Amino acid sequence: MSNQQNTTAVAEYKPFTLPAPMDNSFDSEEVAKDLEGLELSFPRVKIPGGGVPQFKMPGEDPDHPTYVSEIEGIILCNHDANAYWPEGSEYDDNTPPQCQSMDGKQGCGNPGLLCASCGYNEFGTSGKGKACKNMRMLYILQDGEFMPLQLALPPTSIKPFRNFAGMAFGLRRRPVYGSLVRIALKPASSNGFDYSVATFTRVRDFAGEELTAVKAYAENFRKMVEEMLKRQGTVQAAAAENIVEMNNEPLELPDNDEHFSVGVLDGERDLLPA
Repeated sequence: MSNQQNTTAVAEYKPFTLPAPMDNSFDSEEVAKDLEGLELSFPRVKIPGGGVPQFKMPGEDPDHPTYVSEIEGIILCNHDANAYWPEGSEYDDNTPPQCQSMDGKQGCGNPGLLCASCGYNEFGTSGKGKACKNMRMLYILQDGEFMPLQLALPPTSIKPFRNFAGMAFGLRRRPVYGSLVRIALKPASSNGFDYSVATFTRVRDFAGEELTAVKAYAENFRKMVEEMLKRQGTVQAAAAENIVEMNNEPLELPDNDEHFSVGVLDGERDLLPA
């Protein structure tokens, strides 16, 4: 009889490639002059409406977009963001939000209140939901890419992300950038509307020198995003003071039962550039 030996398969993986450091042959002041007055933006991934289980990727040709079934990378940073459109203009891509918050805390525009105390940010102001659209902005760095992707999670995908982050990172006392993550979409429906919900899978943990490098990159990126949000909040507040007529009358909530109905809120639209 031949002896059979049990072997344990060792998982093999390709090391994650972080962006290379900036080219030191260029003077930073010269680069700053070229970018003066410009606001850097991240390539934005969109979740199509209608329950399509594929992400719409950014590209050079908007008339011929690329669709992918999943995104794999590092979630470098994530934060809340809110936006409100008055009833009747919530589906118009050419209409900017009447009020928006880059950090999910302070609104800029009309009414421009603290988000936690704003009447539009309460359940029941739009059917069973909120008149204000709550989002979670994710910044995802893919292997070998220089610029992170920006993904705005709609309301129906926030709870799945919160549960995933709590189980995969919070309970394990790891930051969200400590692991490689795969994000996909699954179709769902409610009240006759079809939409897509984001799903999250932890692929593997970073460790050793790889984790050290990822941590350094993520921490620097987070500082940049914090400064970016502060700067954009200041710009939005100044613009709101010039173009919005504010008053002290009590907030009147519209009767907008269909506002951000579940079939539309998961259809990504252009807003909150970063």
